[in-house]
Amino acid sequence: VQLVESGGGLVQPGGSLRLSCVVSGFTFSSYHMRWYRQAPGEERELVASITSAGRSTTYADSVKGRFTISRDNAKNTLYLQMNSLKPEDTAVYSCNAMRLRNNYWGQGTQVTVSS
Repeated sequence: VQLVESGGGLVQPGGSLRLSCVVSGFTFSSYHMRWYRQAPGEERELVASITSAGRSTTYADSVKGRFTISRDNAKNTLYLQMNSLKPEDTAVYSCNAMRLRNNYWGQGTQVTVSS
């Protein structure tokens, strides 16, 4: 099982980034998927989630209207489009797949929002 995030980096406030999470080793289309983030010294926060077919999404209040989670089941890929980024969005972002007793994590990608 592998979940590999990419797309992080340094961006100025107000900028945009698109994170990707490419998965392998399990049936991606059967799993609900989530993006989490963790800033230094803080607890991990659930940012967004999407159901297995992509029909329903949820967001943390802190990112509503700015972030969009999506998935392409044909490409085994999860996305997080992040717009209007703020310094407080700085964190390591990780994708997560959970179904029944299976709980899989990626290694994370660093997002830094700074001028």
